[in-house]
Amino acid sequence: MTNVTHTASLGGRNGRRRVALLIVAILAVLAVVLTGGALAYAKQFDGRALPGTTVLGQDVAGKTPEEISALVTERAESVKVTVTAGDQELEKSLADLGVSVDADATAKAAVDRDDSLPGVLSSTWSGEHAVKPVVTVDESATANFAEGLVPKDRTTPVDASVTFDEDAQTWKAVPGQPGQGVDPKPLVAAVAEKAPALEDFSVEQTIEEIAPAITTDEAEEVVGSISKLLEQPMAIKGADGETHEVSAERRAGWISVAPAEDGQSLTMTVDEESVREWVAARADQDAVEAEDGIEQVDEDGKVVKVVTEKKDGLSVTNTDKVADDLITAMKGITPLEATFESKKVEAEVEQVDAPKDEKDEDEKAEDKKDDEKKSDDEKGTSDEEDEPAAEPTGEKWIDVDLTNKTVTAYVGDTPVWGPRSIVDGKKGNETPTGTYDIYLRYDRQDMTNAAFYPEDHPKYYYTKDVPWVQYFHHGYGFHGAPWRSSFGYSGSHGCINMTVSDAKWLYDWASIGTKTVVHR
Repeated sequence: MTNVTHTASLGGRNGRRRVALLIVAILAVLAVVLTGGALAYAKQFDGRALPGTTVLGQDVAGKTPEEISALVTERAESVKVTVTAGDQELEKSLADLGVSVDADATAKAAVDRDDSLPGVLSSTWSGEHAVKPVVTVDESATANFAEGLVPKDRTTPVDASVTFDEDAQTWKAVPGQPGQGVDPKPLVAAVAEKAPALEDFSVEQTIEEIAPAITTDEAEEVVGSISKLLEQPMAIKGADGETHEVSAERRAGWISVAPAEDGQSLTMTVDEESVREWVAARADQDAVEAEDGIEQVDEDGKVVKVVTEKKDGLSVTNTDKVADDLITAMKGITPLEATFESKKVEAEVEQVDAPKDEKDEDEKAEDKKDDEKKSDDEKGTSDEEDEPAAEPTGEKWIDVDLTNKTVTAYVGDTPVWGPRSIVDGKKGNETPTGTYDIYLRYDRQDMTNAAFYPEDHPKYYYTKDVPWVQYFHHGYGFHGAPWRSSFGYSGSHGCINMTVSDAKWLYDWASIGTKTVVHR
């Protein structure tokens, strides 16, 4: 018996179709199984970090945003930064250096991936996905931190200066002091580079010395210039032949030193206004006011009596130029030899008619002799009939006795008022002696020596409304001194100080041209 297999059952067309259908059926089953598993696998990563996701080197697959945020926050807060600045070493947090870490944004970046089935399957096979923390460096805050490393009392350099020592009456240099500062750029760059790793790190900030803009050497150089200026001889020859010395002390009061506009150097300036005021005061002192004369004439126009002699005056003509020369000499640190130029001011003569009964001096002398020859009987014996004593005759003049500290008014040889106690010039401000004429009067005048001394100088004074002023020589004169309670000693700046009532009496009695004799 022969055993033969029918080839059509396996190798025929129908057989191949059955095999194909079987394979498709198997694949379909596998697809269903795999799809179901994949969907279940993908479901567990819904809203969570997908496989392969790492933050700061840690696998965060399957973690929620809150878990990832907490991880990043904890890591950021634990970072310590060691800062070395000069001789100090500080341990600071990232926040101290102006670094902020956005943990929520970092977590969002970690979970924001395609969590669809293809995405999950793709992430499973694609390997590690590293997410960097979201770190921001506030460079301005980091720079402020760097600058704060310098002690506050050392940050600003102190420029050298030049001041006037009132006690020693000298100019001196005040040394400058260096400050300390930083260039924060290297620290800012280091923090920006290392902070995103959220790991401990070290940085160094160099503290630099900052020199003052105006150095001590510069200040000392200015002091040297001032000393040289004050050593220069400076004088103005007056119109009256006297010389006005421009003293070093006076010049020192006209000088000021201050930083230049750019703050990089010192500038010495001259108070030009004060210089001009002083020069003008010297010119006024030399000037002489013209005094007109008075003559009495008879009917024919013949002069019968000179009541007041005319006196020509003198005026200074180049005050401004002398002031300019003095200012130039001070700025140029050169000597000064200037001269006041002057011109004569012609006085005038007023002629008035002589009184009709005017007698000449010889006639008056004869009358006086006749009166003296009269006997007491001729004059009468009754006290009621006695005639008053004759009025004093002669020139009005004022006697100032510096030894006895008194002033007396005379008419001829007869004292008509006084002696009255006075206060004359103290040592160093002595009242000048000599014979003078009253040439200028004020019922009230403000008095000051601002042309000689600045307001902060111990010798400076300013007195308002000084009463009953009568000048007899340059700036010396009589005046009331209501600030004084006693008299009879030396204590003024050179003027004759009197009680207000005495000064008024003398003012009312005297006039321009009244002779004044000052003696010891």
